[in-house]
Amino acid sequence: MRLFFASLLYIVCWGIASHLIGQWLPRRWFHWDRFPFRCGRWEKDGKVYEKLAIRQWKDKVPDMSRILSDMLKKKVAPDDTSAGILRLATETCVSESVHVMLIVVTVPILFWWKKRGGLLFFIVYNVLGNAPYILIQRYNRPRLLGLAQRKKQKEEHS
Repeated sequence: MRLFFASLLYIVCWGIASHLIGQWLPRRWFHWDRFPFRCGRWEKDGKVYEKLAIRQWKDKVPDMSRILSDMLKKKVAPDDTSAGILRLATETCVSESVHVMLIVVTVPILFWWKKRGGLLFFIVYNVLGNAPYILIQRYNRPRLLGLAQRKKQKEEHS
């Protein structure tokens, strides 16, 4: 039980740190049109994630941007410009990176718990706590880019 609480505390501390790191990272490091963020052919512009019923559950998972005022809100308003939508696409890259980092930094839990409990804790935390957010970013990014392109065409014709 002691290892469980130590692991939980470790995860909480990294969760807080990851938010601060995510806010601090320069956005110029993140390019939605480059590896690893660019949509792969196999993703079919995010449609592959619809097989996971992502539309049904993506808005039901907790969203820290609703709670923390220093985060960019994850909603697109009708009056948003193409630049504003591209900024949100960049934020999906940051969020994806933060959740990948959270998976990586929890690997030590596997070494602390030599038995199946550590593996189970690691899998449950990452399958429920990080993987859904990575999938949401990968699903939303091509949709945002398409919307930004349509907005830009309207802005150029206005």
